[in-house]
Amino acid sequence: MSEVKEQKIVVLLSLKTADKNLILNGIKIASIFRKELCLCINLKEKEKKDKEKYKSLLTSYLAPIKNELPQLRVSTLLLNEKLSELPEKLADDFEGIIVVVPATEYSKYSGSLAESPVPFLFVDGNAGQIPEYKKLVLPVDMRAENKESGIWCSYFGRYNEAAIVVVAANDSGNDDQKHVKLNVAYIKKLFQKFKIEHKIFRGTKSSLSNSFEALDLSISANSDLLVILGSSVITPIDQLIGLPEKKIIKRAGKLPVMVINPRKDNYILCD
Repeated sequence: MSEVKEQKIVVLLSLKTADKNLILNGIKIASIFRKELCLCINLKEKEKKDKEKYKSLLTSYLAPIKNELPQLRVSTLLLNEKLSELPEKLADDFEGIIVVVPATEYSKYSGSLAESPVPFLFVDGNAGQIPEYKKLVLPVDMRAENKESGIWCSYFGRYNEAAIVVVAANDSGNDDQKHVKLNVAYIKKLFQKFKIEHKIFRGTKSSLSNSFEALDLSISANSDLLVILGSSVITPIDQLIGLPEKKIIKRAGKLPVMVINPRKDNYILCD
């Protein structure tokens, strides 16, 4: 029989002081979804010669977790992958289902995110308190892929009894508004099916800006997770001035931001 692999919450270690908070957030998410925590270092080519040193580092990270949380399944991973190929490697070969990275390193991982079939969770490495992940905000625009972000929010509702506030885009065009309404209807039905506490607001911004409106609401309401779709199309102008998700993550401060890639079919969480 082939070995059944456990789905994993992968923490990409930066080997900086932020690692402590990354790991604590990873532990929280792994505990919520009852998944394995995987601490991963992705070596640069010049670091391969020091492979044994990094193995020892991983072991030193692992020991206190096993001592404090013996019931938590924990593993380590040492890779040497191109960043653009890393998420698919983690998902396909190691059953990674969420990747946790520092919010300050969005630029480093933006190419990875654009190729990722699993969400990236950007967290503040200096936040003093680990979120409970019970108060979520979800912007919904005209794109069909909003169903993916709705499904991920439903996981937090099902496994963590999270309450979700949906901020629906307010587009002027009839066709665009029709797509928004269809997405909201799908998400509302999904939340009702699993008896997830939720509220739906019609925002004041169009599909182009409603993620920023959702960010403002998240901060003012002391929410502890914003779930957004990444960019569907990345143009040279976007690369020059910065993608919306980059600006949102920068402005989010201590608020974790989960970004779901609309350019790929996303993996699902297994019960």
